[in-house]
Amino acid sequence: MTSTSDGQCPDPAVEAFVDHRNLLFTVAYEMLGSAADAEDVLQETWLRWADVDLSTVRDRRAYLVRITTRQSLNRLRTLGRRRESYVGSWLPEPLLTAPDVAEDVELAESVSMAMLLVLETLGPTERAVFLLRTVFDLAYDEIAEAVDRSPAAVRQIAHRAQAHVAARRPRGIVSRAEARQAVEAFRRAVETGDLQGLLDILAPDVVLIGDGGGIRQAIPRPITGAVKVARLLTARPDLVADLSAEPVEANGYPALVLRLDGEIDAVVALRIDDGLITELYAVRNPEKLSHMRQETALRR
Repeated sequence: MTSTSDGQCPDPAVEAFVDHRNLLFTVAYEMLGSAADAEDVLQETWLRWADVDLSTVRDRRAYLVRITTRQSLNRLRTLGRRRESYVGSWLPEPLLTAPDVAEDVELAESVSMAMLLVLETLGPTERAVFLLRTVFDLAYDEIAEAVDRSPAAVRQIAHRAQAHVAARRPRGIVSRAEARQAVEAFRRAVETGDLQGLLDILAPDVVLIGDGGGIRQAIPRPITGAVKVARLLTARPDLVADLSAEPVEANGYPALVLRLDGEIDAVVALRIDDGLITELYAVRNPEKLSHMRQETALRR
């Protein structure tokens, strides 16, 4: 075993938690769609893990994931009540992610804004089972312990959740190059007020969703249709002139960070199907933008 700088052996509980911290954060974030709530879940996970007798733990990774999942399920009940009073549309909290996230195609898809919104349509237990099985590759018996169901019930839940997600997920895996091209075409059209350029990249039934959380101005409800969305985005050339648009990697895919006077004003992520933008997610709520200032490490 390695020693710390003062010559003492590290606490094995601390060592295990640190080794799996990025994985646990990813589990909690995908369950909750909120980095702030995921951090709170990790604190609760640590408090429970610190009291565990490690001699009784066969698989530390699975045990930690089980604690994190249970705490996330508890937190989801609180979030459900909170979101009922949320002002305007609710969107997941965007994360600035490193290139290695995008290189893991399955991880990138699972944390994309589009997929997180699909996961919102699942019940809490279905969401947990889907993620633990499909994304994190846990065995059915391990998932059963995490959600307090029998392995047979977990298999049924997994099958139902997978069918539900398959019917709603993006129609095909979008390459980084394709996503980057769409973001760049969108950026150029918005910055130049090119209405036709926008119509060329937007799907006819594109949906624009804005999240200001009642703190910043945002569209009160989703807007549907390429013409309506394009006209809205080109309606204020004076406002666009004061904004800078920086291409970034957010939630594993290319996105735009909009800055006003050097400060982050919004993050715009895209969903792309068959080469066209089918959904635009504009997050302006300042409480959701803190994780766009430095990269967040995600792991499976």
